[in-house]
Amino acid sequence: MRRDVFQAIADPTRRQIIGLLAAGSLNVNAVAQHFEMSRPAISKHLRILTECGIIVVHDQGRERICSADFNKLREVDKWLNAYRKFWNQKLDSLGDFLNQSK
Repeated sequence: MRRDVFQAIADPTRRQIIGLLAAGSLNVNAVAQHFEMSRPAISKHLRILTECGIIVVHDQGRERICSADFNKLREVDKWLNAYRKFWNQKLDSLGDFLNQSK
């Protein structure tokens, strides 16, 4: 099943994993050590992030290394941009109104 980037960021644990991997690649055990949940639960989150295209997991010797690939997050930025423009306009109008009310 192909997932989208919004599923990746929908869960707080996955957002934390994304934050960890933003600093650099980690093996699966190192990722799991940052959380108080089972290794299978972390593996499930890593699988979802991989299916969403946010991370890449590859074998390096006997370890599985997780690396970030944040190009897919541009989809979120594009989606937010429409709302960013909307709210900037509304907040600018509010600021103008408040300045005129003084």
